[in-house]
Amino acid sequence: MSTPDPAQGRRQLRATDVKRLNRDWRRRTEARLGLLIESVTQPFNMGSIIRSAAVFGVEHLWLAGNATPPTHRNVAKTALGTDRLVSWEHAGTAAEAAAAVRKEGLRLVAVELTTDAVPLHEAPLGGDVCLAIGSEDHGCSPALLAAADAVTYIPQVGRVGSLNVAVATAIALAEARRREWSA
Repeated sequence: MSTPDPAQGRRQLRATDVKRLNRDWRRRTEARLGLLIESVTQPFNMGSIIRSAAVFGVEHLWLAGNATPPTHRNVAKTALGTDRLVSWEHAGTAAEAAAAVRKEGLRLVAVELTTDAVPLHEAPLGGDVCLAIGSEDHGCSPALLAAADAVTYIPQVGRVGSLNVAVATAIALAEARRREWSA
């Protein structure tokens, strides 16, 4: 007698099933999540970041420095319409953006490699938090790092020492939500 193949009954979810699944996850989500984006200038990176922000329920984006705004025509190519789902503002300098984040009652955690950064899985991501990311080339500015409540990094074991800023943002957002869902 042969063993039944568990994958036989497997099928991709229909659109209505996906909506139901996402609604169930939204019901499990209470913490507020924000994102401070400093000087990310490549429109395709910004579009990808915005799409990830919409996926993980980021309530607001604070742009600082010379970050490309969501209204840039090339941002929309990657954001695929999700730019209308996340509110945003250009908050000025990194220090001004950090102050705006705090005014909203969010703790600010920068994603950067620093001497005091903790691995992402140990970062203080519980409760209402705003992740801060920096530019593609130079990361978070000294002003942003000084304003952050904590700094975290994504451990990397391969032979490459860095991630694309949009990918790193998606990983950090996913970890913040995973932490809440598994608590």
